[in-house]
Amino acid sequence: MSGATQAAGLRAAVTRGSAPQRWLTTAARLVLGAVLVAAGALKISDPSDAVRAVQAYRLLPYDLTHVVGYGLPLLEILVGLLLLLGLFTRPAAIVGGVLMVVFIAGIVSVWVRGLSIDCGCFGGGGAIGAAGRNGRYATEVARDFGLLALAAWTTVFPASALSVDGWLGLGSGGSPADAEGDEWDDDWDDEADDDRTDEQHEERAR
Repeated sequence: MSGATQAAGLRAAVTRGSAPQRWLTTAARLVLGAVLVAAGALKISDPSDAVRAVQAYRLLPYDLTHVVGYGLPLLEILVGLLLLLGLFTRPAAIVGGVLMVVFIAGIVSVWVRGLSIDCGCFGGGGAIGAAGRNGRYATEVARDFGLLALAAWTTVFPASALSVDGWLGLGSGGSPADAEGDEWDDDWDDEADDDRTDEQHEERAR
């Protein structure tokens, strides 16, 4: 594949409303949504473990750890399902991104303070022996940065294929106004393509 072809493919992938962009966003929201649903489902199956995992970070007052321990799995499942369905895609992606930032900050915090814990990202959690410390922190942070990148992409380019937003005509943000905005973006892209085509014809005429 030539450099020009690769550049054209890259431009198509980041052109708002283009087919490559929509399918890339579809993949991004499905991966992020599946991870959030899995994480929440594994935590909600044993709420006491979820509370113990939050307490292991030593960042919140004792009473608040129970609120977070019980509430976080529900939030993860809700956001994950919205992303899987493609419903209220942009708001769901924003919340998913915020969750990833919080998770990254929490893991980095225990890493810097030298605590030895299981992050409890997919159930379990709590303090562990010193022999197991730090070994997974870098991997967990890298994983959450990857998920944060998916959330950021979906926030910037929320239009996707196979989405409830699209089927209901709600647009990527979940409202009729957003649908009008997406249509405007597509029209703008079409006009930009026409302008580029006209410029190419003029250059050939010269």
